[in-house]
Amino acid sequence: MHTHTLGNSTLTVSALGLGCMGMSDFYGVGDEQESIATIHRALDLGLNFLDTADIYGPRTNEGLVGRAIRGRRPEVVLATKFGIVRGADPAARSVNGRPEYVRSSCEASLKRLGVDSIDLYYQHRVDPKVPIEDTVGAMAELVREGKVRAIGLSEAAPDTIRRAHAVHPIAALQSEYSLWTREPEDAVLPVCRALGIAFVAYSPLGRGFLTGEITKLDDLAADDYRRTSPRFQGDNFQKNLDLVTRVRQIAVAKGCTASQLALAWLLSQGPNIVPIPGTKRRKYLEENIAAVDIILSPTELRRIDEVAPHGIASGARYNPTMMALVGG
Repeated sequence: MHTHTLGNSTLTVSALGLGCMGMSDFYGVGDEQESIATIHRALDLGLNFLDTADIYGPRTNEGLVGRAIRGRRPEVVLATKFGIVRGADPAARSVNGRPEYVRSSCEASLKRLGVDSIDLYYQHRVDPKVPIEDTVGAMAELVREGKVRAIGLSEAAPDTIRRAHAVHPIAALQSEYSLWTREPEDAVLPVCRALGIAFVAYSPLGRGFLTGEITKLDDLAADDYRRTSPRFQGDNFQKNLDLVTRVRQIAVAKGCTASQLALAWLLSQGPNIVPIPGTKRRKYLEENIAAVDIILSPTELRRIDEVAPHGIASGARYNPTMMALVGG
């Protein structure tokens, strides 16, 4: 497994990370035994960068990850997040970036994870009611106290990133980036490169769509949140499926899967980009990890750009409630 230093930090991370969200939430019923086995297999293969958040579950995914890494903590670069708040209404979301909330969230995450420190602590979404300087200032205090090693932001706008970085070095920005979500290329990626910030790409497989395994809505579990996602709805579904078909044709010619091609494409976009595909099964983990060794030629990259240009995906990334939290 290739490794590199994560942005403005001393953390050494694997070229790919593992998104753990789906082990506990959003993508149907989980299997804790298989999920823990998947995390163990990732560590055995040299994938050391694990991603969770307090909202996943809510609050149960951190516990699962904590149980999985017990006895193997030195092998792990552990990332978690705070800031999105879920209430009694399962569809409702709010954000909280108040300094006192930053501290209380960190203490709760440390307890659930069963660790003394968090390697990378993200603000999950920017709170428009709280100056970013105040939120990052509180996160910097946690670094000084040794409870956090490095800090990051998620789905933040370029100006917010600059302001935050002026308070304390931002090690990583985590935002959605894939063949069907290329908006970061406009302004966010250039800012990250200029400031030496790593870009952690979540949903690099388009919430599973780019795998080619989803061909109809009934392929998703009844409680899978993607059933309400705009890109999986109505005419959008077929238009996006047509995109996946074209990507899959390039993958077949390359001798790899559509998933591997999508990840290899992301890895080719620059050394500061770390995709964190999520899976709860060892089979797909091993398939994803194999993408690290796939090298795409300039001709292949041009062909991918032709079939999956900026803006090709049909439909919004999230429902209106969640889209309102993006780009703060």
